Amino acid sequence: MYEVIVPRLDPAMKTGKIVEWLKNEGDQVRKGEALLVVEGEKTTFEVEAPGEGVLRKKLFESGADVQVPAVIGFVGRLDEQLPTVEVAVTAPSALPPIKKVEEAPPRIIERRAEGFRASPLARKLAEEHAIDLATIKGTGPDGRVLKEDVLLAVEERRARVRAPSVTLTEWFKGPRIAKSIPLSGIRRTVAERLSYSFRTAVPAIITMDVDMENLIRLRENMKTTINTDLSLTAFMVKAVAIALEAHAILNSALERDEIKIFGEINIALAINTPEGLVAPVVRDANKKTVQEISNTIHQLTEKAMQKKLDLQELLGGTFTISNLGPYGVEIFAPIINPPQSAIMGIGTTEKRLIILNENVVMKHIAALSLVFDHRVVDGVPAAEFLREVKRLLEEPHTLVA
Repeated sequence: MYEVIVPRLDPAMKTGKIVEWLKNEGDQVRKGEALLVVEGEKTTFEVEAPGEGVLRKKLFESGADVQVPAVIGFVGRLDEQLPTVEVAVTAPSALPPIKKVEEAPPRIIERRAEGFRASPLARKLAEEHAIDLATIKGTGPDGRVLKEDVLLAVEERRARVRAPSVTLTEWFKGPRIAKSIPLSGIRRTVAERLSYSFRTAVPAIITMDVDMENLIRLRENMKTTINTDLSLTAFMVKAVAIALEAHAILNSALERDEIKIFGEINIALAINTPEGLVAPVVRDANKKTVQEISNTIHQLTEKAMQKKLDLQELLGGTFTISNLGPYGVEIFAPIINPPQSAIMGIGTTEKRLIILNENVVMKHIAALSLVFDHRVVDGVPAAEFLREVKRLLEEPHTLVA
C-alpha cells in the first residue's frame, strides 16, 4: 500500500490546499502519474502517484486545506487492507468532508531517544511547535509522551502570552473598520515564512555604500555597442554569485547542529506581484553570463506577474537578493528567507556629494545591506563578503570578462 503525500516544500510551509483531484477512487494509476493538483507556497503543483495500482481512498476532497506533510490518500491493490490514519485540517470552522478509514487498527511505531519515549505523531507535533519533549510529562504507558500531551504543552505556552480577548474595535474605543482582508494565499505564506525566520534565525545587519559610476557607464556603453539593455539587478546577481564562491559560508543553511554549505549558487530574487511577494530562483548564477542572468530575470518576472511560475522555479534558492531601489528606498533590512543564512538588500542609486582625493565630487551611490544569521557566520567574514561584492560592482569589467 502506497501513501499519497502532500510534501512540505520548505521548513516554513505549513499547509497546502487541494485544488483538484485528477483521479477518482477506483481508478487505475501508474507510478509517476498526476493524481491531484495542490496550491502550495506561491504556486500550484501536481502530486504524483507513488506507485502503481488503484486509487483506493481519498482522505480529503477538493478545496481542503491540509497540514503538511500530510497523507491524503492511498494507492494499492484491491486486495490490500487500508491502514488507519489521523487526519488534520487547518480551519475547524470550515472542515471539508473527510473520509475515515476504519478497516485496520492504527499501526504504532515505538521509538526511544535520550531516555524518553514518544509516539511518532507526538514527535512531529513537538518539532513543528518547537517544544522540547524532555519538558513534557507523558501520560501514556511507562510515561510515553502522546499527541495530547504535546497539544496541552502548546496550549499552556499560548495561554502565557495570549493577548486580552477584545476585538480591534473595542481596543481602539470605537473606530469603524472600513475593510477586513483575509490573511490567505500568498499573503498568509509570506506571514508564515517571516514568522518562521524570526523564530529560527539570529539576524544581524551590516551596510556598505557602493560607487555605481563605473557600472552605470559600462551598462550604457554595452547598450550602445551591442544593442542590449542589461538590468542593474543582473550585475548585482552576478557580483553576489561570484563573491559567494569565495565566501561559501554565506551560501549555507543551519540544520540542527550542522552548517550545510550548498554545492550550487542559486540566487532567489524577491519580486513584488499584485498577489504578493515571490522569490523565483536564478540557478547556477555564478556560471551564467550577465546577459543570461538578465534574460532569466526578465522571464521570471513576466511569469511571476502572470502567476505562471513553475514549482521548480521557486525552489532551491541558496541566497536571496531584495531590490527596493526602484521604489526610492535608500537602505533597509530585509528578512532572511529560510532556510538560507543570508539576504542582501539593494537601495536606490542616487547622486551624492562625496570627498575623493580631497576634492568634492558628485557620484552615483547605492547602499547594500547584508542581513545574516549570526549563528552561522560572524561579523568580519560577513563584512569581507560584502566588501567583495562592493569591489566587483565598482570594477564591473570583471563581471563581463
